[in-house]
Amino acid sequence: MASSLTTEIKQRLIALVRENFALELEDVVSEIPPKTELGDLAFPLAFDLAKRIKAATGEKKNPREIAAKLAEGLKTGPGVARVEIAGPGYLNVFFDRARTFSQLANPQSAIRNPQPGKLIVEHTSINPNKAAHIGHVRNSVLGDTTARILKATGETVEIHNYIDNTGVQVADVVVGFMHLENKSLAEIKAIAERPVTKREDSFDYYCWELYSRVGQWYEGDKTRLQIRAQTLHEIEEGNNATAEIGEYISSRIVDCHLETMARLDISYDLLARESEILHLHFWAHAFEKLKASGAIVFETEGRSKGCWVMRAEEGRGDRETGGQGETESEHDADKIIVRSNGTVTYTGKDIAYHLWKLGKLGLDFHYRLLRHDHHGREVWITTGDEAAGSKSHPTFGNGTAFLNVIDVGQSYPQANVKKAVVALATSVEERARVARSAHLAYEKVTLTPAAAVELGTELSEADQQRQQIGMSGRKGLGVKADDLIDRLEAKALAEVQSRNTDISEAQQQKIARQIAVAALRYFLLKYTRTSIIAFDFEEALKFRGETGPYLQYSVRRLSNIFSELGRSTDDVRGDFAKLSPEEVTAQFSGEAGDTLWSLVYFASRLDDTVQLSASTFEPTHVAKYAFQLADQFNTFYQDKRFHILKESDPKRKTVLLIAVDVVRQKLSQALSLLGIEVPEKM
Repeated sequence: MASSLTTEIKQRLIALVRENFALELEDVVSEIPPKTELGDLAFPLAFDLAKRIKAATGEKKNPREIAAKLAEGLKTGPGVARVEIAGPGYLNVFFDRARTFSQLANPQSAIRNPQPGKLIVEHTSINPNKAAHIGHVRNSVLGDTTARILKATGETVEIHNYIDNTGVQVADVVVGFMHLENKSLAEIKAIAERPVTKREDSFDYYCWELYSRVGQWYEGDKTRLQIRAQTLHEIEEGNNATAEIGEYISSRIVDCHLETMARLDISYDLLARESEILHLHFWAHAFEKLKASGAIVFETEGRSKGCWVMRAEEGRGDRETGGQGETESEHDADKIIVRSNGTVTYTGKDIAYHLWKLGKLGLDFHYRLLRHDHHGREVWITTGDEAAGSKSHPTFGNGTAFLNVIDVGQSYPQANVKKAVVALATSVEERARVARSAHLAYEKVTLTPAAAVELGTELSEADQQRQQIGMSGRKGLGVKADDLIDRLEAKALAEVQSRNTDISEAQQQKIARQIAVAALRYFLLKYTRTSIIAFDFEEALKFRGETGPYLQYSVRRLSNIFSELGRSTDDVRGDFAKLSPEEVTAQFSGEAGDTLWSLVYFASRLDDTVQLSASTFEPTHVAKYAFQLADQFNTFYQDKRFHILKESDPKRKTVLLIAVDVVRQKLSQALSLLGIEVPEKM
């Protein structure tokens, strides 16, 4: 494949540099020329070598002469057709097109080199107090796609969904049921377990509205916040009636969240709950380790007097004071770990949890099997009841690094969490592994005014003129994830029914679901993580342009070529095996041959793109690749020089069909990594 050939060429260049210039290189920078006529790979290596040689020996060497020396050693290698020197010293490498194409035509099962250790990817992590919204969907889609891409590169990945079942948001819903509605646990269960005939009757939707009303209730009388504080204390303490209500509400909401995410083909290995972190005293163990390591220090003077503090980076000012009268948000961005009154900040609790993730805490949860997901895979959850825990659960935690998908507003506390766990690493090697841990920050999702109106939001005249409509969960302003998916499915179904009147209603609904998921997932993935997104239904569901449905349509078009000819890929490969290298090479010559090669070569770069996405934790690279490949194929398909269905030359037709199959395979693989299924019909 092109990816493996690129690696081979780089290794040969490193060897040639060692032999000819006595210099050691760890890697070689390569570039993709803008046109295949200029080569398949370009190396600016000679310029760097000229500088290194002068620095080492004082001798000035012309980069073009260095490039010529390297070209001599490269041009005899397998897979290389020729090497040219361009400009003042660029090495332009041209692949043996017939050889590369033949490798692509006969794909072997992808064998990934297993990577050492285990990456723990945490995503979704929605407060279990109300229905999931569109921002949660972006989090989950980013995390799920990142995990798929990492697995494709050979990484062992464990997927966590953190459940803050003792937080203030859950406490607010408990306050709503107990103090606004005066409901008992039995009455709450009756609401949660009633038959649901329409979406708005579901328990998570009920809690969404209740949570909003509680916020307004607090605003009406600030002294009511004391009720919140007492409720939160009782939930954290456990073993009381209030905690029992909180446990029931959070558990039922988690069930709702899992069902919502299953609609988007999102799965988890473990749901780790905050209640167990509290009751198993994770923080007490973490506190002793942090003090012993010097990662935190006790302040005896200044604004943070009496606090245990993680020193801020130089030049960074204090973000919080440690006074006992202060208030704290749920995700307080601060370097203070323990306040002067002895309470622990959110960052401190998070450090304890992440030490467990890396097997550095010396404690473990109890676990029970929660359910089997939509694929039949086991989903486990932590439990505080040792007797209810399973003795035969999988091994969780003990990762070599962690990746957390959390909004960009949490960048500072996340940096402190990483700083703490790196400080507790006991060797250079371990620090290097842990340092791979990362905060996968993402920006918010808004709506276009048109999308907001379509979802039933009343907009002022001023809002109608804005480009984006923001949301606020506490104020009840937001887009519930299920409403969004329902609306996408309804719009997709109308399109499917207009195009496919000859299939059953069940088939139409299945295709509509697949199109809706593709539309939503691709829309959220085509932007970089730190881009603010304004979601729009019409843009997401287009069958032309950079959309999920367009990619699905492209794969169907590729497959339909074989269907219309009544040929199987195995049949075509059999014909291809009879062609000589010279006959294949002939199809890649001339201007038309360059166009055909450009399509095939771009398709071959999927592995490189996946590696780039994995190393940067940025799924958009795979999303962009998929769109560019689909677009390039559709342009190719409309080119009058390539009448695949009507081609009369059997040898040329065979090569063209193999090219179609290569593109189909690579595009299908890319869509699978993006969590997008291809419908049987479009």
